[in-house]
Amino acid sequence: MRVYQTNEIKNIALLGSAGSGKTTLAESMLFEAGIIKRRGSVENKNTVSDYFPVELEYGYSVFPTVFHVEWNNKKLNIIDCPGSDDFVGGAITSLNVTDIALILINGQYGPEVGTQNNFRYTEKLKKPVIFLINQLDSEKCDFESITSSMQDIYGSKCVQVQYPLQTGPGFNALIDVLVMKKYSWKPEGGAPIVEDIPEEEMGKALELHKKLVEAAAENDEQLMEKFFEEETLTEDELREGIRKGLITRSIFPIFCVCAGKDMGVQRLMEFLGNVVPFVSEMPKQHNSRGEEVVPASEGPTSLYFFKTGMEPHIGEVSYFKVMSGQVKSGDDLTNSDRGSRERMGQIYACAGANRIAVDMLNAGDIGCTVKLKDVKTGNALNGKDCDWHYNFIKYPNSKYSRAIKTVNSQDTEKLMAAMVKMHQEDPTWVVEQSKELRQIIVHGQGEFHLRTLKWRLENNEKLQVKFGEPRIPYRETITKKAKAEYRHKKQSGGAGQFGEVHLIVEPYAEGMPDPTMYNFNGQEFKVNIKGKEVVDLEWGGKLVFINSVVGGAIDSRFMPAILKGIMDCMEHGPLTGSYARDVRVVVYDGKMHPVDSNELSFMLAARHAFADAFRNAGPKILEPIYDLEVFVPSDFMGDVMSDLQGRRALIMGMDAEAGYQKLQAKIPLKELNNYSISLSSLTGGRASFTAKFASYELVPTDLQANLISEHSAELAEEQD
Repeated sequence: MRVYQTNEIKNIALLGSAGSGKTTLAESMLFEAGIIKRRGSVENKNTVSDYFPVELEYGYSVFPTVFHVEWNNKKLNIIDCPGSDDFVGGAITSLNVTDIALILINGQYGPEVGTQNNFRYTEKLKKPVIFLINQLDSEKCDFESITSSMQDIYGSKCVQVQYPLQTGPGFNALIDVLVMKKYSWKPEGGAPIVEDIPEEEMGKALELHKKLVEAAAENDEQLMEKFFEEETLTEDELREGIRKGLITRSIFPIFCVCAGKDMGVQRLMEFLGNVVPFVSEMPKQHNSRGEEVVPASEGPTSLYFFKTGMEPHIGEVSYFKVMSGQVKSGDDLTNSDRGSRERMGQIYACAGANRIAVDMLNAGDIGCTVKLKDVKTGNALNGKDCDWHYNFIKYPNSKYSRAIKTVNSQDTEKLMAAMVKMHQEDPTWVVEQSKELRQIIVHGQGEFHLRTLKWRLENNEKLQVKFGEPRIPYRETITKKAKAEYRHKKQSGGAGQFGEVHLIVEPYAEGMPDPTMYNFNGQEFKVNIKGKEVVDLEWGGKLVFINSVVGGAIDSRFMPAILKGIMDCMEHGPLTGSYARDVRVVVYDGKMHPVDSNELSFMLAARHAFADAFRNAGPKILEPIYDLEVFVPSDFMGDVMSDLQGRRALIMGMDAEAGYQKLQAKIPLKELNNYSISLSSLTGGRASFTAKFASYELVPTDLQANLISEHSAELAEEQD
C-alpha cells in the first residue's frame, strides 16, 4: 500500500439511526474498492465492521469501526459508527477525528430522532453533511415524503443530487442531476449501466439540476457571476461549488443508495473521491492551549489516540490520527499526558478486524498500532520539541446509572480493573466508587448500554455481576435557627477530658450579611466576630463557621478542633445519614479546663452540640433535581407528558425543533433513574433525552417521612 499525502486523504464518519444500514453500506464500499472479495451481512455475522463477540451476539454495532478504501488514487478513511443512541460515544469520537459526515436515512421511516441527534452533533462541531437515503427497495419507502420532511427539518440547504425512478422491491434505477445521467443496475447490483436521461424524466431532472446549480453557485462569487450571465455551470464548476458549500455547511447534498443490493454505492464513492474536501482543506483543530494545529507532513510529529480496542489474542489495539508531521515504525515519541517514552511498533492502515502494514502515515491520516506500553484513550504522542495535548472531545452526561457488584465479593478488585479497561474502549462507560452512597456506581447512556457492559463482563472477563438501584445522593439542611450546648467530660485516672461548646446554627444563603444579634425566647445573644471561615463543601453548598467567643472562654487554638467536629457531623446528617450543607454555625461561648481540655474534647463536644442544634432547626432533606430535555415525535407528546407528570416532573416549556417536539422539564433524580427504559417503551425507541444536574430542592413532606423511616430501618438492620 502506497503512502498517501495529506492532500490525498479524506476522513469520513458514517452515521445513522439503528437499522439505517451503515454496516451493510460499509460492506458494499469495501467490496467496490476491492478490499474484500465478498460482501458479508449482519444476519450471517461476517461483516468487517461488526466483529466483536458482543456485536455478533446481539446483532448491532457497539464500537465505531475504522476502515479505509483506496479510490481513484485517494485514500478514504471511514469510521462506521454505532446507530443506537446508547452508543453515542462512538459517534462523537468519530466526528471529532473526521472531516465530513455521511448520515444514512432509513427509507422506510425517513428522518428519525437519531438522525436529528447526529445532525446536532455535526452542527456543534461544524462538520459538513451528506445525506444518503437508503433501503429504497423497501415497500414502505416514500421518497418524495422523505425529501419533503428533510427540507422542512433542515431547510433549503438540503439539495437533491439524485432521485429514484421508483421505490419498493422493483427499485433498480435513479437519475443523477449532477452529471445528468440515468444509472441502472442488474439484480446483482455493482457497476451501473449509465445512460442518457429518458425523455419523460427530463423536465423533472432539469428542474432539480437548476436548484443544484443555484445552490452550488452561492458558494463562490465567480460562479455566482457566471450563473447570472449564463444560467448554468459546467460539471467541474458545479463540483467546485458543492465542495466549497460542504466546507461551510451551506449545502447538504442528498444521495440515493440501496446498500443491501450494492446499488448507487459506486457512484457515491465517485462523489466522495472527486468532490468531498481533503483534510488539508478543512478548518484546523486546536491543541489544549488553543493553538491551531496544521495538518502538514513537514510539521512536528504529533499523534492523537482517539480509540482503544481490546481484541482477543492481540490485546490492546490503539487507534490514532496523525495531527501533524508523519509517523514511521520505530519512531521514538513522548507521551505528553503521562510523561513516558514510547517506541512505535508496526503501524497499520485500518480495515476493521484486519490491518494492513504500512511504512509511514502522513498528517491527517488515521491508523493503528499494537502493544504500546503506556498509552490510553485521549493521550498524545509527540516528537522532539513538541508538547501538544488535546482535549477537544466532549462526551454527553450519563443518562442511566446502576449500582454494580460482583456475585463473589472477592472479585471486586477484578471488577474495577475490568471497568477501567472498558472505559478506555468506550469513555461513556463511567465507573465510580461512591464513598457517600457506599456503592460502586456504573454510568452509561441507557439500559441497552449497561446491559452490553454486563454481557462483556460476564462473557469476556468471566465476572458474574449484579445490577441494583443506585442510592440517591440526598442532602440535609436546616430551615430555621437553633442553639445548643454540650459539655464533654471524662475522668478515668490520669489526665481527663473536658470541653464545653455553646453554638447557634441557622440556614445559610449566598450573600447573606454577617449576623450581629440572635434572640431566643426573649434572650439576646450578641455576636462579636473574632474569626470567620467559609468552607466550600466538596459535596456542594457551604459551611460558614464563625468564632464569636469573648473573654477567653475557649482558647482560639481549639477552634480548628471544634470545626472538625462540626464537619464530621456534616458528613452524616441526622435524618438519613446524607451530607449536610448550607449551614452557618456561630460558636458564642463555652468552657475549658486548664489541664483536661484538649482538641479531642472540643471536637467531641462540638459534634454533639451541632447534632442537637441541627435536629431542632427544622431539618429538611434536599434531593438532586435535573434539567431534562426530551426530543419526541409529536404523536407521542401526550403520553410522554403524562409519564413525566407521574414522575413529579415540572414542565418548563415546549418548542418545535426540526420536525420534533422539544420538551423541557425539571425532574428529581430518583424519578430519572429508569426513565430511559420508560421513554423507549412509550415511543418505540423514537425519542431521546439529555439530562444535566441543576440544583438541590426540598423533598415533599410525605416523601421525607418515608426516607427517614427507611433510614431508621436500615440502621436497625445493621445493628442486628
